[in-house]
Amino acid sequence: MKSLKENFHKAHIVIIGSGIIGKFNALELSELGFQVTIIDPTQLKNSSNAALGLLMGNMYQKRRGRSWDLRKQSIELWPQWITFLQKFNSELNIEKPLIQLTTNEEKFKKLEKFIDENNDQNLQILERDSIILKNINKAFQTKNIKGMISFKDGKINPYSLLQTLDKYLKNKKINFSEGEIIKIRKLNNQWISTTRNNENIKSDMVILCNSLKAVDLIGNISHNIKLKPVLGQAMEIDINDAEVDLLSLPKQFNINGKNIIPKSENRLIIGSTDEYSTKPEENTFEKLTNFLDRKPNWLLKGEISKKWYGIRSRPDGEPSPIMKNLEEGLILCTGFYKNGILLAPACSQWVANEVKNYLF
Repeated sequence: MKSLKENFHKAHIVIIGSGIIGKFNALELSELGFQVTIIDPTQLKNSSNAALGLLMGNMYQKRRGRSWDLRKQSIELWPQWITFLQKFNSELNIEKPLIQLTTNEEKFKKLEKFIDENNDQNLQILERDSIILKNINKAFQTKNIKGMISFKDGKINPYSLLQTLDKYLKNKKINFSEGEIIKIRKLNNQWISTTRNNENIKSDMVILCNSLKAVDLIGNISHNIKLKPVLGQAMEIDINDAEVDLLSLPKQFNINGKNIIPKSENRLIIGSTDEYSTKPEENTFEKLTNFLDRKPNWLLKGEISKKWYGIRSRPDGEPSPIMKNLEEGLILCTGFYKNGILLAPACSQWVANEVKNYLF
């Protein structure tokens, strides 16, 4: 009888989609010994390239249900994956902590209740006079913000993460194809993925991680799966004010839904996710910088040095993300909304278990 490992090496798995989720699935399955092919015609333009890399897991306020289970599992797995990936990039790390702030009294009371009920040593309330907020108050010329800090959450550089995953996948000699898959079908216990150029790629399993386009391949009527587009956008802003040192601020924080990441003493990134949009509006600068009643002059006069966006998908009518066995040998793993990077470890582990259960 052939060993499990020998059987693994014979199984070929196609992953459609090359974002963080697709590549993490390829990593997990490759480590198990499977032959993996990643197919994506837009590898450099997928939504993962527009991510900010914030890992907001421990401060998630709904601590029950499937969504929390996935977050909790990923929080535990991420340190292990960082140690593993540092073999390919020693500088890859999670920068902590993460700060969530608000000017809304009702939202703040919810944060207080959340921390009080959970008694989590990694979470703390930040009152208006907190020393941690001193430099934020000074820079943004406000005294009306407060919130919470999570010492377990943080940020990973998404570009560096993608580059590291690529280095690993190249080292493992994972196959890449830039073909656009327009049809998938099952024939004699094998899956056939057909490209626009009529190339047929055979595999034992197919894993769909290609966001909104996944629905087109499976037929949204037969599987009753609906995804809505969500716009993630960000801009890099240069400021010219000698009195403001952005590096005196925390490494990453959120004020009233806008994520802020200082890059240098005179440059920062501001980003957010907008519901059900497909392209930025003309007043992007105004929209992204409008998170306080009054903008400080340095931000008002700031100049955009770079801006970018990516289209993500959010399930319509069911929780995010969608992780399902659609048919024998066909897995859907998409609809991550804001949490693709955070949930990648837990979801890739789930996919790996489903693959092992199907093949053996």
